[in-house]
Amino acid sequence: MSKSKVGKILELFYSTDNGRVNTEELSLDKKGVVEDKYYNKNIQRSVLIASIYSYNLAKKHNIEAHYSSLGENLLIDYNPYHLKPGAKLQIGGLILEISQNCTLCNSLAKVDSKLPEILKDDRGIFAKVIKEAVISKGDNIYLLNEEKN
Repeated sequence: MSKSKVGKILELFYSTDNGRVNTEELSLDKKGVVEDKYYNKNIQRSVLIASIYSYNLAKKHNIEAHYSSLGENLLIDYNPYHLKPGAKLQIGGLILEISQNCTLCNSLAKVDSKLPEILKDDRGIFAKVIKEAVISKGDNIYLLNEEKN
């Protein structure tokens, strides 16, 4: 299996009953983001990845959305939204498998009523953990490519 560098981690977040927490590192295992309130709820949707592209798209429409308002766990400088389910990303020792595109939710309308329509195809992408690890801000992201024989 080969890998190609595609980007890096800009910000890391997890959700608590008291709101979103920005952190320097995240611990992830097969049940998701260890400290997140959604840990072990839905393995197919255990990690939400958003691209800085989404925030730039909102900004183009004069919407100021602060980082984490899309509900992401990982904010990255690479746009992964074209990746199909089954594609794999490696961050340090962590391996994530893309499971599905993120659906829109009402929480985006709390930021701005136009945001759900603007980000309908560009909100984020869900992944599940294949190999657990601790990741940090600034870590490089690699797209793993299956070797074809």
